[in-house]
Amino acid sequence: MRRAAFTLLELVFVIVIMGILAKFGVELLSQAYTSFIFSSVDNRLQSQSAAAVETIASRLQYRIKDSVIAREADDDFFGLAGYSDDNATILEWVANDIDGFRGNTAVLPHWSGIIDIDLSSSTTLVSPGTDTVELNTLIGVLSGGGSGIDDAAIYFVGSDSDINNYGWNGAALADHNTSVMHPIDDVAGQPNQFVSGIAGVDFSNVDVYEYYQLAWTANAVVHTPADGNLTLYYDYQPWEGESYTDGKSALIMEDVDTFRFRAVGSIIKIQVCVKTDLVEDYSLCKEKTVF
Repeated sequence: MRRAAFTLLELVFVIVIMGILAKFGVELLSQAYTSFIFSSVDNRLQSQSAAAVETIASRLQYRIKDSVIAREADDDFFGLAGYSDDNATILEWVANDIDGFRGNTAVLPHWSGIIDIDLSSSTTLVSPGTDTVELNTLIGVLSGGGSGIDDAAIYFVGSDSDINNYGWNGAALADHNTSVMHPIDDVAGQPNQFVSGIAGVDFSNVDVYEYYQLAWTANAVVHTPADGNLTLYYDYQPWEGESYTDGKSALIMEDVDTFRFRAVGSIIKIQVCVKTDLVEDYSLCKEKTVF
């Protein structure tokens, strides 16, 4: 009887083929796996960095433009326009209350942005179309109950906006003559009127302009290089002497390598760069220009 078996030549061919597959097949699988990991990491970083930039830009869009500052770790602050150093890790600004200006479902604003100069006096500012009762409710909802109309301030459009007079230095504003922001209180039974929010001080000798913007909070985006966290702070009032650390916070993104910002006039460019330990020496940056 004859038994079939591999010849020596066939065995040699099998060994050679298995060697080729062992060498290049493993490399091919390794490259495919690396490519998959890189693509997955890239997509995740793309999505997260884009979301972070959009989150910041959406809030910067409704800033009081002259209020934006860059703050360094030692708490020194500078007007963002013309600031070119890379030591600042904090971007801070006073937020225009766009939600109150949009109003309710009847498309009526909670504050009109107009002061009737003829009806106003040194003690009372009259703002036709404003409803401080509804405004107080809305601010309470947006701040989680932390603030109300008596924490708000108004900014006269067209007034001289010295960056040092917003309250960024941690001292409550003491008068309306040198202040850019004007703290206000409501008037019981008169929802379209404001009085001074500074005890014992009225609007005497103050240049009152016809148009104003209302604000109840400042915002701060803070990058901490030690842990890579990028955090949004809100619900604090610099005109009352508060710092961003007195407000509420929400984490925007983790593993942020760099957070930079520049301004040309009233235009701001922000950049967020992120990195990952899964891919060596790889980082991804997203940037956006806010008008």
